[in-house]
Amino acid sequence: MFDCIAVVGATGAVGTIIRELLETRKFPHKRMKFVASARSAGRRIPFAGREIVVEELKGPVFDDVDLVISSTPDETARDFIPDAVRSGCVVIDESGYWRMDPNVPLVIPEVNPHAVRRHKGIIASPNCSTTQMVQALKPLHDAGRVRRVVVSTYQAVSGAGLAGSRDLLAGTKAQLDGGGYQYECFPYPIAFNCIPQIGSPKHKGYTSEEMKMVYETRKMLEDDSILICPTCIRVPVSNCHSESILVETERKIGVEEARRLFAATPGLVVMDDLEKKVYPMPINCDRRDETFIGRIREDISCPNGLAFWCVSDNLRKGAATNAVQIAELLVKGAG
Repeated sequence: MFDCIAVVGATGAVGTIIRELLETRKFPHKRMKFVASARSAGRRIPFAGREIVVEELKGPVFDDVDLVISSTPDETARDFIPDAVRSGCVVIDESGYWRMDPNVPLVIPEVNPHAVRRHKGIIASPNCSTTQMVQALKPLHDAGRVRRVVVSTYQAVSGAGLAGSRDLLAGTKAQLDGGGYQYECFPYPIAFNCIPQIGSPKHKGYTSEEMKMVYETRKMLEDDSILICPTCIRVPVSNCHSESILVETERKIGVEEARRLFAATPGLVVMDDLEKKVYPMPINCDRRDETFIGRIREDISCPNGLAFWCVSDNLRKGAATNAVQIAELLVKGAG
């Protein structure tokens, strides 16, 4: 058991769910701290039958802390985490800043729990769009070795934070009412629209979000030979990311075998009956901690190809739930 746990970014969208999960999953601890920016400091937040006052994110706050679960912007994670580690904390970080550091394990507990043992004070949780894809790829890779992936993501506005959610709701209402709305998060209207860019331009016309899916997947599956072609799209959905995934494996994996592999994998749920219109959708996967797989079918353009549809709550398994599960690994002694 950790003596003192700090949730950093405790008042944000992901931090709120981390607090909820720590309480509902009865995470073992003696003391709990909630930490946020100066703007939120002083707020009183109910937790497990008591109230905890939010503390400001600054040096002394970590002096008596053993474990930090953090959801902050990259720049904030860059600046405070080294000091927290020097204070003796183990930090589970949701930001993108530390993910590709060779000294920092990048972990999905159902995929590579062994990597936790290599930590040197920091454990990174992967990008939300990568998490659900790698969960689905893992059983296929173990059974037939994944050689190539073509993925298109349909990402909810909640992945862009509270401002993204406000843009969808207020922008939709404004358009229905025939009025105007000044978007604060997206460069174009998201209401009744799709935006085929998430992140900044990076490698050969791919965006930063797309390249995260390439690099993070290879790191967690420990195979740099996997070829990945991603396209990431922001869509007018409030929560839960959806992905259309085409996988080419070294050994052919048929539909029935794939269905069995998915069903036997912890954290995956198969919803796959096209005739009965059964498949995962954001509306029936919201506020769930699992990743859902459907529309499983052979790729008719490639002998060893398999196509499927994948949906997951990006705020939960794509962020908060995965971080709490990493913390549970540490409690069990994996770290």
